Amino acid sequence: MLRPRRARQRAIATLTAVALGFGLAACGDDSDSTNNASQLQTAANGDVFNQADVEFATDMIPHHAQAIEMVTLTDERTLDPAVEELANQIRDAQVPEVETMTDWLTSWGKAVPETSIDHANAGHDMGDMPSMDGGMPGMMSADDIEGLRNASDEEFQDMWLEMMIEHHEGAIEMAKTEQADGKYPDAVSLAKSIESSQSAEIDQIRQLLDS
Repeated sequence: MLRPRRARQRAIATLTAVALGFGLAACGDDSDSTNNASQLQTAANGDVFNQADVEFATDMIPHHAQAIEMVTLTDERTLDPAVEELANQIRDAQVPEVETMTDWLTSWGKAVPETSIDHANAGHDMGDMPSMDGGMPGMMSADDIEGLRNASDEEFQDMWLEMMIEHHEGAIEMAKTEQADGKYPDAVSLAKSIESSQSAEIDQIRQLLDS
């Protein structure tokens, strides 16, 4: 049974609004006394954070955006009900997290990163897009995403599940780094939540692949 496109449109619209609403405003100078990841900074709103917190949000926003992009690729596919439920679960968790991290960077006067979904909404071919992974763990290349997009119905579901495991493992690695090095309590808390929730989803995905 195909899902309606409403969920996909809602997720993309949310991320587009985030990019348009905050991307240009968040143009702070990243070069000022932020070379030391542990050095504390205080934002105008009173938030106390360090460079590790900035890097966590800056990297996790495009990382989440790619996961959401992968979820949108399921919208016109026939999936097992459990896989469909998992895809919705990922979307419902990660769209609000992108909004939250965007708010942090904006409040801190830091640049909000471009994402693959921003690029797609600008009407560009994702296959022509330069790599945006920045060395982030678990990120798929443009060729990986295009291969998933063009996969046959028989191949798509298992390919998607296997790619999502790798993607989640990368997010968990980034979340562990934030827990070790970050100082902003809300960012550390989000990192803990990402590690917990995505570890559970990896276990779920492995069970789906074995079934």
